[in-house]
Amino acid sequence: MALKDLIKTTPIGYEPAFAEEAAEALELPEGAASALVGGMAGSSPYLRGLLQRDAEWFKGALAEDPERCFGAILDAVCADTPEELGVELRRAKRRAALLLAACDLGGVWPLETVTHRLTELADFAAHAALKSQIQREQGRGKLPGVSEEDISDCAGIAVLAMGKMGAFELNYSSDIDLILVFDETRHTPENYYDVRAGFLRATRNMTKMLSDLTADGYVFRTDLRLRPNPSVTPVCVPMDAAEHYYESEGRTWERAAFIKARACAGDIAGGERFLKRIGPFVWRKHLDFVAIQDAHDMRLRIRDHKGLGGSIEMGGHDMKLGRGGIREIEFFAQTQQLIAGGRDKDLRSSKTVGALEALSAKGWVPPGVSEKLIEAYRAHRATEHRIQMIRDAQTHLLPVKRDDMDRLARLSGWQDTYAFCHDIHKRLTSVHKTTEEFFAAPEDAKVAEAADVLSSDLVEIMDSWAGLPALRSPRAVQLFERLRPDLVARIAASNRPKDTLLQLDTFVRNLPAGVQLFSMFKANPQLIDLLVDICSTAPSLAAYLSRNTGVFDAVLTGRFFEAFETSEDLHSGLAGILGDCADYEDALNATRRWFKEHHFRIGVLVLRELATLEEAERAYSDLAQACVQGLLPVVIAEFSRRYGGFSGQKMAVLAMGKLGSRQMTPTSDLDLIVIYEAEGDFSDGKKELAKSTYFSRLTQSLITALSSPMADGSLYEVDMRLRPSGRTGTVATALTSFAEYQHEKAWTWEHMALTRARVIAGQAELAERIDQVRLDVIGRERDAAAVRGDVIDMRQRLAEAKTVRAGDWDVKDRAGGLLDIELLAQMLTLLGKSAVDEPKAQLDAAAQAGLISPDDAKKLIAAHRLFSAFQQAHRLLYAGAFDPERLGREGMEFVLAVTGHKTAEDLQKAIAGKSKAAEQTILRYLN
Repeated sequence: MALKDLIKTTPIGYEPAFAEEAAEALELPEGAASALVGGMAGSSPYLRGLLQRDAEWFKGALAEDPERCFGAILDAVCADTPEELGVELRRAKRRAALLLAACDLGGVWPLETVTHRLTELADFAAHAALKSQIQREQGRGKLPGVSEEDISDCAGIAVLAMGKMGAFELNYSSDIDLILVFDETRHTPENYYDVRAGFLRATRNMTKMLSDLTADGYVFRTDLRLRPNPSVTPVCVPMDAAEHYYESEGRTWERAAFIKARACAGDIAGGERFLKRIGPFVWRKHLDFVAIQDAHDMRLRIRDHKGLGGSIEMGGHDMKLGRGGIREIEFFAQTQQLIAGGRDKDLRSSKTVGALEALSAKGWVPPGVSEKLIEAYRAHRATEHRIQMIRDAQTHLLPVKRDDMDRLARLSGWQDTYAFCHDIHKRLTSVHKTTEEFFAAPEDAKVAEAADVLSSDLVEIMDSWAGLPALRSPRAVQLFERLRPDLVARIAASNRPKDTLLQLDTFVRNLPAGVQLFSMFKANPQLIDLLVDICSTAPSLAAYLSRNTGVFDAVLTGRFFEAFETSEDLHSGLAGILGDCADYEDALNATRRWFKEHHFRIGVLVLRELATLEEAERAYSDLAQACVQGLLPVVIAEFSRRYGGFSGQKMAVLAMGKLGSRQMTPTSDLDLIVIYEAEGDFSDGKKELAKSTYFSRLTQSLITALSSPMADGSLYEVDMRLRPSGRTGTVATALTSFAEYQHEKAWTWEHMALTRARVIAGQAELAERIDQVRLDVIGRERDAAAVRGDVIDMRQRLAEAKTVRAGDWDVKDRAGGLLDIELLAQMLTLLGKSAVDEPKAQLDAAAQAGLISPDDAKKLIAAHRLFSAFQQAHRLLYAGAFDPERLGREGMEFVLAVTGHKTAEDLQKAIAGKSKAAEQTILRYLN
């Protein structure tokens, strides 16, 4: 459809004579096109000049589809020399400026389309200008080793579009911010310095071609000052040097700038690779609340430098940098992107509107706030465009003179200048209020008042933190002093302030640094409540937190306090993370970070009584299974790079013990058996290995991946002693050997262990065959008396190794405790040929099969449930032997609540009574 038929709105001609003259010159009949042209010429001296210079062209453009017309402008650029190209690009810029003004003012294109087309023009111009200069340098022999084929991608120079150009958000008279980097690896050492000199000349000449004002105008004012250390670095920087700078010296404002960065010209593929390389500099692994203070400081510096700290006055107000302006909306979005974008790629939009929409969708910004800011941003940008259209000036200032403000109002389609100004003022005020609430620093901490809340000895404990690693820097001290009143108030409100503070003291003393964590607390006070709650109730969890403060990030995600994910969801989530990892080490560390957050979450949900202890058992088990499932293919792929593999190769992991029966606690290790199948005798890799050696080493690699300490910690201790032949057997077992061993050589206790086994990772076909071996072994005929005799012998050997004293809180190894109940359940499962793998379910199945009376089964299940709940709570709250005094009142109250008792004495009596009754029941069925 023709442009003239798409016009929806028209500006008002401030100077009617010029408006009429322009419409007549183009011989336009009365209508939307005539009104549009009249408004453009009557209110904008710059547009009037463009219309006069390119009248015939624009008359034709009105009859064309605007998309095709814009494409034709770029297609018409044709030149044999850089000098001719400069002229051609200037003509393209004039015509594009005229077309885009008409589409903007006429309501033909929305803001995003107008800014996108302006940016496309800038991309086109930057590439054409640089390519022409590289071609000239190459033709003169100034780029040794560079052939004509290299000219298409500018011989390895990548042009990075920054700021608004990077986000396709250029304004009407925008300058363009570029960083030029080049891939030095494309050039030999002997040619490097000559090539570098040629690149510098080409870059300077490109900038001159785009920026210089000639009789034909200019293309784009070009700014190269966003490059690393612009006062001392050349205008075109080697990629390695630039990467080193950002990794070692890069500042928060540079991180924010790279949110919008993209490769726009030259070697675009190389530029994108460079941006990916510096991605970790921009996007941090953990939530980065330090960015809030950095961005706030940056805002204040800009205000002070530009003198923009006063109230909103319409005349001369800066629509970009002033209060409530465009930059405040951009800072608001970019700061929260820096905080959370490292963890969530959906938040990495380079566009301001896209960023606000994503932040709202992910719960970081309330929907009403994002909608209000998006509406204001679009309106601000439209006003900015019209300010610049009047005289093609790179300005963002509202006019000071009344006549000029009237002109701007008419160009914006407003007849009433007062109403126009009122609308802008209202919008500026709203934006400023919204963004200031986000950035506003809290009042200075009133430490003296805080001191009155706690006793002097507790205040001394907090004062003693000065000089610790967490409070070593001035910034950390400043942040902590602001937090201190809130922290003191919450400690004082706990049931036992002294015990809480002592646990908090351990937490603070173990912190390696404090700025990031204190910044997070400052931005999210609810985390202080959680920390105090954990310190007052769960010392073990508090100690874990001090070593892994990054897990606090997970609390701020919207789903932290929701129900536990399924095993499938966990597996899928980790697989997605591993798919984005750069290498093997990155995958192991990423798994550890993911694991720590989920492990912490389980503990918190139990502590807040949002999940039962039985749900926690399954959640800990599902988490372990997901880690094994996720890492197994990663380990195999890494191992295969060196040693290759086998035809028909299959590998599976059989979980035993608590992981097999999904009863894990926070501190459980993994009992595993690795089983494989493969054809052939040797692997087909660069270094071939015999089959047994291959799978043994592969299994050791899996164990290392799960257990070895790395930068982000470790996952689990792994125990392989339940494999065939125990410590004397190989760590990986062929399926045929596993079946043969279980059928012909295994002891009764090994068959009992199989009753709790399940395959948790590996190929489905192999898993089914392993499970069939398990079912065949469990389902075979047995001499009941012999099985009972074996269990009696086993209990006797275990009893001789026990160190439980009378009155001990140990519920696992005592007579009639967890281990005894589970041994009986496994024995009955073998005798009943049952496939059930969880102890309480095994007892229930045995009762249904008539192997134990329903009443006895019910009592044993109740005892097992009490002992398991106590053990789960104990392992969550406290490391070491259980001691109610050391645990503290809040911790003991939690234990009593989850076990259903009123006092520690009642609980201890219940443990003793149920274990004694369980022992008597067990002996009856054994004897």
